[in-house]
Amino acid sequence: MSGLFQGLEIGKQALLTHQLSLSTIGHNIANVSTTGYTRQRVQTSSATPIKVGTYNVGNGVTAQTIVQVRDLFLTNQYRRENKSLGEWTYQEKALTQIEAYFSEPDSDGLGEVLNQFWNSWSDLSNNPESTAARSAVISQGRLLADSFQSLNGRFQEMQASVDQDVVARVEEINSRGKEIANLNRLIISQELGGQKANDLRDQRDTLIDELSGIVDVTTAEKSNGSVTVYISGLAVVENADTFELGTRMESGATQARHEIIWKGTKTAVKITGGELKGQLDVRDNIIPAYRKKLDELAANIVRQVNAVHRTGTGLTGVQGLDFFNSAFTTAGTIQLDSGMSDPNLIAASTSGEPGDNTVALAMADLRNQTVMSSGTATMSEFYTTLIGNVGVDTHEAETLKGNYEAMMEQVEYSRQSIQGVSLDEETANMMKMQQSYNAAARIITTMDEALSTIIQGMGVVGRS
Repeated sequence: MSGLFQGLEIGKQALLTHQLSLSTIGHNIANVSTTGYTRQRVQTSSATPIKVGTYNVGNGVTAQTIVQVRDLFLTNQYRRENKSLGEWTYQEKALTQIEAYFSEPDSDGLGEVLNQFWNSWSDLSNNPESTAARSAVISQGRLLADSFQSLNGRFQEMQASVDQDVVARVEEINSRGKEIANLNRLIISQELGGQKANDLRDQRDTLIDELSGIVDVTTAEKSNGSVTVYISGLAVVENADTFELGTRMESGATQARHEIIWKGTKTAVKITGGELKGQLDVRDNIIPAYRKKLDELAANIVRQVNAVHRTGTGLTGVQGLDFFNSAFTTAGTIQLDSGMSDPNLIAASTSGEPGDNTVALAMADLRNQTVMSSGTATMSEFYTTLIGNVGVDTHEAETLKGNYEAMMEQVEYSRQSIQGVSLDEETANMMKMQQSYNAAARIITTMDEALSTIIQGMGVVGRS
């Protein structure tokens, strides 16, 4: 009798186990398009056998737990590539914008404006007494100064915008950290009984994946199911607690900026990857480097033009005047000297005699003088090299971005081949579990018929 009742229990336990497997397969199929979902499977084992006489008799099947099919190596590799992709994606976007700022080789680009400035002096040398030619020199000089200031202003605005992006990303990191900490709390609570909170773990892993594109993070899972998230070796999330980042305003070499610190301290945070690293590189290195080159060019133009202009004489006989204001020698401040509003003060000659065009010729010839890069390049060549460097930097960023996109696609494909939901595979498993379920039901039917035979066909009832 005990053997038949044991058979009923085996059949019942098999039904429950296969029913759980069917439910899990249905859950997988339902989430085939869910971002970040990791397929699940029921982990089963033989139930503990029972002692019947001298024999250990099998006791059927039991479901141990529902596990995620996840490859931790590929997950970590995905996050490593994602941080690099985030960094170079931002740099590529910023450099493309910088390239557009220079507007080369358009007619309104700084290079063409500089060329027209030299041409105006060349035109003046052809008619040194012409008021119209002198006015054109003033106009082109003012346009050159405006072009420098406009370009520098765009860089200033971009630098300020990137700085605000840094602040926004810090706030986003703190927000994601709070979400991960809250999921840690829920996971710890739900896994106290030994079962896995798989769907909550998927949500947490998706947040960490997204966070890895913003900043370089590492993780470590604890025995209680929580994940500790580190930035630069220090925890930002531990159990259900968060340690937030903050910012403080610092005076930079070119303009004020926000430095990233641990909130409530003065300790700076070292950012080594992700979109945030790209933003810091653009703000602190790339833009300042281009602004420095523009300042160098502006300072040389002011110095060289003024040096030649002081040697000349205007139509009124006044000598030794500056063309540009010598107190302002950066791209953001370059401007004409206050006296240059009068065309008669433009020095085109050395002697002041009619027809003397020596200073105008010398000024026009400045375009050919190697006064930049330690005497190896003209001002136009220096600017052309600057434009070339922008193109090279942009191409490098585009190439690296494309490389990391390809690597990300490859890693994600490998990852999804393991932990993603395959409808074909799930359908095959569903049919297998369906047959197993039917077989378990048949065990119960058979055991029920055997019990019925014993109850109705044996003993007193059976003799009647």
